[in-house]
Amino acid sequence: MTNIDLQKLPQHIAIIMDGNGRWAQKHALGRVSGHKKGAEAVRDTVRACRELGIKCLTLYAFSVENWLRPNSEVEGLMRLLEEFLHSEIQELMDNDIRLMTIGNIDALREPVKKVLKESVGKTAKNSSMILTLALSYGSRDEMIHAVRKILNDKDTGKITTEEITKELFSSYLDTSLLPDPDLLIRTSGEYRVSNFLLWQMAYTEFYFTDVLWPDFRRDDLLKAIAEYQRRERRFGLTSDQIQKT
Repeated sequence: MTNIDLQKLPQHIAIIMDGNGRWAQKHALGRVSGHKKGAEAVRDTVRACRELGIKCLTLYAFSVENWLRPNSEVEGLMRLLEEFLHSEIQELMDNDIRLMTIGNIDALREPVKKVLKESVGKTAKNSSMILTLALSYGSRDEMIHAVRKILNDKDTGKITTEEITKELFSSYLDTSLLPDPDLLIRTSGEYRVSNFLLWQMAYTEFYFTDVLWPDFRRDDLLKAIAEYQRRERRFGLTSDQIQKT
């Protein structure tokens, strides 16, 4: 078991859950079977974060680009998401976990959208941890939508050009209620951010692992956190400046 300092935990962990397809191929199974196994990793990771005291966990569950995958795989993913939400809602309630979403939720299949909205509403008052699912999400789309809303509010007199700051821009993003991620984890040995939280990850620490997402478990999470804790986060300052603060 990897030892970590519980007093220096990242407040917000974001994860690109990659490798379901390769896991399925490795085990001579269909891709949907890989996604189903990946749901087990989601469950274990959420539980581990809640037990550790991580305040925010954001999972890249379905990107806008994923709509281009074969229809059979997309439909399988939608069914799995619906089943997952039905099966996990009680655990979210029992553990005081709030469910949130980012992305174009209106693009989701109606049955999924219905149970998703119900789950978000039911958990809205939970406060020990926030679990955010990025669904039909793309960071560039998110930023374009934010710019459009800012321009509209400027045209209607709600804001002025001088009021547009980094902080104001952040408030127009889907993640306006969340702190920026402290740690990004990407599984399966890929070294890309794949259009995920591009604005929000300006000073995020990146951790890459060869572990395929369906095999990702608590000890893998602890290894990532331990590596995060070994790093010095300077936010553009020097080490001497950080030590003096």
